Amino acid sequence: MPRPIVIGVTGGIGAGKSTVVDAFSRRGATPFSADAAVHELYADPHVRDAVRERWGSSVFDGSGDVDRGSIAAIVFNDPAERAWLESLLHPLVGVAWDRFVAEQQALHSAPGDSAEFLVAEVPLLFEAGLEDRYDTIVAITAPLPTRIARAEARGSGRTLSAERDAAQMPEAEKAERADFTYANTGSVEDLEAFADSVLDSLRAAR
Repeated sequence: MPRPIVIGVTGGIGAGKSTVVDAFSRRGATPFSADAAVHELYADPHVRDAVRERWGSSVFDGSGDVDRGSIAAIVFNDPAERAWLESLLHPLVGVAWDRFVAEQQALHSAPGDSAEFLVAEVPLLFEAGLEDRYDTIVAITAPLPTRIARAEARGSGRTLSAERDAAQMPEAEKAERADFTYANTGSVEDLEAFADSVLDSLRAAR
């Protein structure tokens, strides 16, 4: 069977990337979350030691775990600190992604296997220059007030309020560079129809 098609989903904070990944997953795509990979990396002794050496104990909570909110407050206000963190984490996330793809391709190589798609949620896909890792890229957009409301609802509004000062690519540019774009302001039915249309297009182009 042909190898699975690899889809990268990107967009700004609060755009609804996870919601779209879930829609693809309901259609049989196997998901990978760069954000979840980062969460796991913060438990890695090498990463924890590097973070502690850089910023001290102030970015650890009372349980001794990395406080991602404290780190976000630092890196979104200081491009040099953000660049340092990205230089630490991005290569490691890349290793995790490559391992995931290899494992999934091996699992889906048997004759008659019906798996078709792998889908990754990668917020900084373009910023990190990761386009070549994916067969197709989907950009998710939403108006800034909508994204702020969503971010605040899940407790990450502070991160989004600093987003304009961070080195994140504007949504319009992400949309222009992506293969598919979805404005995540419609109904659940609109989202489901979008997911169907993307997968149908990829199947037709295979």
